[in-house]
Amino acid sequence: MRGMFTCGVMDVMMENGIEFDGAVGVSAGAAFGVNYKSKQIGRAIRYNMKFCADKRYCGVRSLLTSGNIYNTEFCYNEVPLKHDVFDFEAYRANPMAFYVVCTDVETGKAVYHRYEGQEDSGFDWIRASASMPVVSQIVEIDGRKYLDGALADSIPIRFFEGEGYDRNVVILTRPRSYTMKSNRMMPLLRAKYKKYPKLVAAIENRHRVYNETLNYISQKERAGKLLVIRPESALSVSRVEKDPEKLREAYEAGRRTALARLEEIRNYLGS
Repeated sequence: MRGMFTCGVMDVMMENGIEFDGAVGVSAGAAFGVNYKSKQIGRAIRYNMKFCADKRYCGVRSLLTSGNIYNTEFCYNEVPLKHDVFDFEAYRANPMAFYVVCTDVETGKAVYHRYEGQEDSGFDWIRASASMPVVSQIVEIDGRKYLDGALADSIPIRFFEGEGYDRNVVILTRPRSYTMKSNRMMPLLRAKYKKYPKLVAAIENRHRVYNETLNYISQKERAGKLLVIRPESALSVSRVEKDPEKLREAYEAGRRTALARLEEIRNYLGS
């Protein structure tokens, strides 16, 4: 739910006509980022504030009954198809490429999938990218098994550069001072995923990969070859936040940050 900061940044950029040739989202960044391609300003903050405290949306009850802390049926069917409709037509009409990152549980490697819309396995690629370990079921698509993309590649800047994108804006949800620590839940994770040793190895090494990527980003940022948008301080929002006002606070922090840097963003992109 720190991704509400990202939503605030995205909405300001959309409101000001800032467009991209491509985007890539990981975990919540995938679930919320699709709204940039469908050009649905305000959608992500709207439905999250409305349903975050709803037992049908997320919580222990859903985890115990379905194995998913975010209820699959409600989050990926009812909300986007009935309650706050996702505009698949607009998504398909926008030429911007949108990629989601998932982790293949059998190889422990990141999978970068260009998501084409409803005909592309429904919302399963988005769900897979955002399926946190332990509190989510493994998602199977075309015979492969996936979990949260952040386990293998939390900030896929090198992937995007490899695809030829050379003027990138990176939105982070942690302040500049943040470094990731080793996972304290490794004993539980080893037991839970003992059938998938390469996944366990990826999770065990995640903090090293993450921190090395942060160093890479900082070097590119100092050289003026990357524009990074991040909160000034830690966001007071939990991973499964039930207080809609805390979600709004994170969202507004993103908006303020983007508005303060709007001209810088335009100049960097040459727009």
